[in-house]
Amino acid sequence: MSRIHITFGIILIIVGGAAYAVTEFASWTAMIPAFLGLALVVCALVGMLHHIIGALLGLVVAIVGLAGTAMNVVELGSLFSGDVARPEAVITSTIAFVLLVLYAAFVIRDMVITAREHRNPAKLALIHR
Repeated sequence: MSRIHITFGIILIIVGGAAYAVTEFASWTAMIPAFLGLALVVCALVGMLHHIIGALLGLVVAIVGLAGTAMNVVELGSLFSGDVARPEAVITSTIAFVLLVLYAAFVIRDMVITAREHRNPAKLALIHR
């Protein structure tokens, strides 16, 4: 599970860094995906100590990130029509939004699998023989 946190965290850090460079280092808000990515890497470290807490913290980060990026993703239609003031922000937010949705899906899937394994320890014992 920590691999998922770290992978998506690194990708978001790269997206945020690239967005900051594209905006010619003018806007710190371009770094928001990088900050979310850094938070996911921290969740990976917490997840190494306690799997469930790391996963839940990662989901909280994803939900906050989804809420924060959604306001720019809504302007995606305006981007295609050429009426948006900050196209870089819309593109970066859309990439971050999609990555966070994928991340949340992976984490929820992993948590469901873990819950099923804990409900049926006999099946788990047969698998690990």
